[in-house]
Amino acid sequence: MTRNPYIYIFTAWFVSYLIRVLPLTFIRKPIKNTFIRSFLHYVPYVTLAVMTFPAIVEATQIPLAGTIALIIGIVLAWFGAGLFPVACACCAVVFAVEFFMM
Repeated sequence: MTRNPYIYIFTAWFVSYLIRVLPLTFIRKPIKNTFIRSFLHYVPYVTLAVMTFPAIVEATQIPLAGTIALIIGIVLAWFGAGLFPVACACCAVVFAVEFFMM
């Protein structure tokens, strides 16, 4: 039994289209509710975090190395370090942990 791949492509397109079009058709007025506005403001950040944090832990040979690097990166960023120093420190932490654990 062969399946037609165009059915899957059409289904994916249709679902994506509905997600984008339905809010435009049903919500005509500006949103004034502060809770909903706040919720919609944080959706992109939450989505990015949900995709990024598991990848940080699972991208390394040893998940513990990714976890330690994530914690170090959060601490460095909390104390005001820039993106490049945080990235370099996290890479160094992963390298060191994997070097000494293997």
